[in-house]
Amino acid sequence: MADMHAALGKLYTLEQLSAGTTVIHRVHPLAKLAATGVYLVCIVSFDRYAVGRLMPYLFYPAVVLALAEVPYGLIVRRSLTALPFCLFAGLSNLFLDRTALFHLGGVAVSAGAVSLAAIVVRTLLCVAAVLILVAVTPFVQMTDQLRRLHVPGIFVSLFEMTYRYLGALVEEASAMVTAYRLRCPGAKGPDIRHMGPFVGQLLLRSFDRAERVYQAMKCRGYALRDTMRTKHPLTAGDWIFLLAVGGSSVLFRLLNIPLLLGGKL
Repeated sequence: MADMHAALGKLYTLEQLSAGTTVIHRVHPLAKLAATGVYLVCIVSFDRYAVGRLMPYLFYPAVVLALAEVPYGLIVRRSLTALPFCLFAGLSNLFLDRTALFHLGGVAVSAGAVSLAAIVVRTLLCVAAVLILVAVTPFVQMTDQLRRLHVPGIFVSLFEMTYRYLGALVEEASAMVTAYRLRCPGAKGPDIRHMGPFVGQLLLRSFDRAERVYQAMKCRGYALRDTMRTKHPLTAGDWIFLLAVGGSSVLFRLLNIPLLLGGKL
C-alpha cells in the first residue's frame, strides 16, 4: 500500500504546484484551457510521418515551464509514463512499413521508424501539455471553466468525483490490507484466492464512503455551486497568452517550419 500512497502523492503534487503566483499561474483558467485545447488539436492533426513538423511545438512546454517555475524533470518523468503505451501502439510499424523514406548517414530510415517516432513525440507532447495545465491551474478552476463552456454537468461531476475519491479509495484499500495482514501474519498482501471477496468489500466500502463524502459536500453548498460561481472576464494579458499559444500552434500547423529552415522531414 505504500506504493499506492506514493503514486497518489505524485498525482496530487501537480495540484499543489498550481497554487503558485507566477505570471502563468495568474493567467485566466479559461485562456489556459482554450490554449491547451488548440495546442492539442494542432498536434494530433499531423499525419503519421510529420516528425520534423512537431519539433517547433517543443517551445510551448519549454517556455511555459520556465515562466511557471515548474521543474522540467517532474513533467518529463510524468510524461515518460505514457512511453510504453505509445511504443506498444506503434512498434508494429517498424515491421509492417519498411519503405525507405530517406538516408541518414548512409543508413536507410524506413517509414515505419518515422511513424513510430511521430507517435512517440506526439504522445509525449500531448501528455506534457495536459500535465502543464494541471500544474498551473487549480483543479476547481478547471472544472468551473468546463461548466462555463457548457460541458454537460454530469461529465464534470464524474470528473470531479473520480479525481477526489481516489484518495478515499486508497485509504479504504489501505485499511483493508492492514486488517488482512493482522489476520495473516507474514502475508504481504491478499492471496489470489481471497481477491474476489477483497475487491467486493472494497467496492462496497468505497461506495459507502463516497456517499458520506457527497452528503457532506452537499451540506457545504456543493449543489449550489453553479448559482454561486462568479464569472471573471478575461484581461488583456489573458488574451495575449491565448493568442500567443493558440496563434503559434496554428502557425506551426500551417507552415512547415523545419522545411523553411532547410530540414527534410
